[in-house]
Amino acid sequence: MAARHKQKREPRAHWLLLALSLALVAAVLVFQGWTKHEVDAARTRLNCAEPVPDGVNTTSPVLTKVRGDTVRSASVPAGKVALTFNGGPDPEWTPRVLDLLSRHHAHATFFVSGADAAKYPALVRRIRAEGHEVGSGTYTGAAMDHASSPRASLELALTQAALAGSAGAHTDLLRMPQTTSVSTLCGDMWPAVQRASADGYTIVAASPWNKKAGTGVLRQYEQNARGLGQAEALLGNKDVEEFDTVSTATGLASSERPVTPWQQLRGDAMLWSVRAGDWFLRGMGWLLVGAGGLGVLRLLMLVFFARVHVRRLERYRPGSPWLREIRDPVTVLVPAYNEEKGIESTLRSLLASTHRQLQIVVIDDGSSDRTATVAESVRDPRVSVVRQANAGKAEALNTGLRHARYNIVVMVDADTVLEPDAIRRLIQPLAHPAVGAVSGNTKVGNRRGLLGRWQHLEYCFGFNLDRRMFEVLECMITVPGAIGAFRRDAALGVGGVSTDTLAEDTDLTMALWRAGWRVVYEETAVAWTEVPTSLRQLWRQRYRWCFGTLQAARKHWGAVREFGPAGRFARRGISYLLVFQMALPLLAPVIDVYALYGLLFRSGSDAMAVWLGFLAIQMFCAGYALKLDRERLWSLWAMPFQLFVYRQLMYLVVIQSVAAAVSGTRLKWQRMQRSGTAAQELRGRRQARSLESR
Repeated sequence: MAARHKQKREPRAHWLLLALSLALVAAVLVFQGWTKHEVDAARTRLNCAEPVPDGVNTTSPVLTKVRGDTVRSASVPAGKVALTFNGGPDPEWTPRVLDLLSRHHAHATFFVSGADAAKYPALVRRIRAEGHEVGSGTYTGAAMDHASSPRASLELALTQAALAGSAGAHTDLLRMPQTTSVSTLCGDMWPAVQRASADGYTIVAASPWNKKAGTGVLRQYEQNARGLGQAEALLGNKDVEEFDTVSTATGLASSERPVTPWQQLRGDAMLWSVRAGDWFLRGMGWLLVGAGGLGVLRLLMLVFFARVHVRRLERYRPGSPWLREIRDPVTVLVPAYNEEKGIESTLRSLLASTHRQLQIVVIDDGSSDRTATVAESVRDPRVSVVRQANAGKAEALNTGLRHARYNIVVMVDADTVLEPDAIRRLIQPLAHPAVGAVSGNTKVGNRRGLLGRWQHLEYCFGFNLDRRMFEVLECMITVPGAIGAFRRDAALGVGGVSTDTLAEDTDLTMALWRAGWRVVYEETAVAWTEVPTSLRQLWRQRYRWCFGTLQAARKHWGAVREFGPAGRFARRGISYLLVFQMALPLLAPVIDVYALYGLLFRSGSDAMAVWLGFLAIQMFCAGYALKLDRERLWSLWAMPFQLFVYRQLMYLVVIQSVAAAVSGTRLKWQRMQRSGTAAQELRGRRQARSLESR
């Protein structure tokens, strides 16, 4: 409906931006997970199936060249000790180790972790500034004997990049993680040693612990309390003349050399990437906590205010029992565009209303099918058909307002079937002079199939619980086009139904609040509507709704600065809309990627427990909503599946809508193809209930 809502082109660049953003998020998560042994894990060593080759076990601990099983090594002369420390730099223990070495005028080689070097570059610079030597302990400290080939290459390359960025140096020294003496380079570790040696590395092991320090040894310690104590005890050994680095103690050439400008640039980029990744993960952690907290808060708010609505509101709200019963005549407006399949059922349900004084105006908005003809075939003096050129739903409603004879106007979509008492119940809150509009209770008629059940749950759990809360908080956002009652003078007083947005019902509701009227919810006024039966139709419908709601929110945002009902409505209603229905869905794709990562690479049981916990809360709230709407609880079986397809579709709709709004796109009216099945299924359910009652 509406030729006036044209668009030149729907936005497309945002999908590419979204894909690139999610790919970047996934890459950061995988990299961070790789450094923490969550992806391509190689944390611990395998047991050696074979010893080191013959003759290797008796060599010195510094392997300068390995060709096959032939080894060239360097040893530490008597009276000297080559001190080495594994891991770090650690902000707690590395400064203590450096202070200890300084007090004893000793030097050592630090086989640092590339990940820690990138995280604490200042400590790497301090190590070198105090005359110590830096070697590679690989990036993550993963066992190299069963690390995959890509991982092994990355372990070494990234460590060099981290050293380049933090200290401007390249090292040729390498210690295989989780090894000590040469004999521990056994099994699958030996091929890893051969490959590293072929790449130019000098492999540094340690002397056997039973070898006396004064005979010339190479010792290795961890950077922790135990390692610090052992190193302090060794430094007090009177049999040792000198404590030095591996290169100096063995007489080798310096293992460190300056990096090229290109290597320095890569190193700097590496450090910035690591910092950004750390910031991102911390932000993601807070984001998940915040989003989860807001999600749970929303569910608790819905249940709490629904409870208030049920137990307390009868005594306070407009339309309470002591107000007079409304029996005034009512004008019903039915805008229609190509609704020949459903218009007759809608009119029949209106004519069956227990409120008999009706003027039913069908506004045919330039339909290309037999909508007007079918409507005219309903022979009843209360029904009239007005034809106009296609101008959009808003203009059709304005045409209807001009033809309305009564001050109470009910607006109904042409695919909606009303319960017999719906109109009578809907108009009762208008007995209070402050009420300008009333929202009815819209339910899904064609709820067969998984997609129909998902929408049924959304209408009960989402829309109707929202409306109960909105009434308590006095910030009803939308009187739905499917069923809503208005004072004609109130609607005309705000200029009628505006054509500024695609969500004309939301726009009109917000305008009434700003004009000082109150808007309430009548849950007993039930209307059955036909919902989309395909994902494509659902996308079009929700895209139009979301885009139009954004337009309306932007149009009426100025009300937050106003006083009285208008300001209260805007500060509560529009803020709620922007936070829970716009902001959170925009963050949902990133949260989903993070959750998927946690499920696949972290503790799957923890991720599943969180998901099941949140699902349980949703199921409880949805069950409560179904109970309030007097619906069967068996529909809850479809809710877990809703989280895997329907939810993603809804947040993609929000992303598309926000992108369209930001780019200034004028969206055309996305009309849904009707089948008329809602009325048929409703008749079937009524017949079934009738048979059960017998």
